[in-house]
Amino acid sequence: MYDDVLVPTDGSDTIPETLAHALPIAANNDARVHALYVIDTRITMAASEGARDDLERWLAQEGDRAVAAVEERAAAEGLEAVAEVREGTPPKAILEYADEAGIDLIVIGTRGKSPREKVTSLGSVSERVVDNAEIPVFVVRNAGE
Repeated sequence: MYDDVLVPTDGSDTIPETLAHALPIAANNDARVHALYVIDTRITMAASEGARDDLERWLAQEGDRAVAAVEERAAAEGLEAVAEVREGTPPKAILEYADEAGIDLIVIGTRGKSPREKVTSLGSVSERVVDNAEIPVFVVRNAGE
């Protein structure tokens, strides 16, 4: 039923809960796990010009760490995994990646504590993904909410 499962990650400490659902679904369907981190360009563009390059570098490093953690967990479960770090607006970039990669299911947590999530006026990434996705979205309500 599912050949490709997308797990968007912001690198927060809520990802283990999301993976606790995503990895068994992938294993039960012999699916490939896709880890995606989106560098939010709204944040980088809001930074001062002098700080922008450092911020972009730092976010790229955080993205690499975040997707590597998902890849490692998937590999530990014997699952094939791919990872990507992209720039853009998170909900839009997640949906674009899902379309481009032929994703069958998105498994996403409801809230993280990344820098972009601290900007409350930006709205909920998971909510926007659910509202606009043309494929099934499995939403994991993370503890403490």
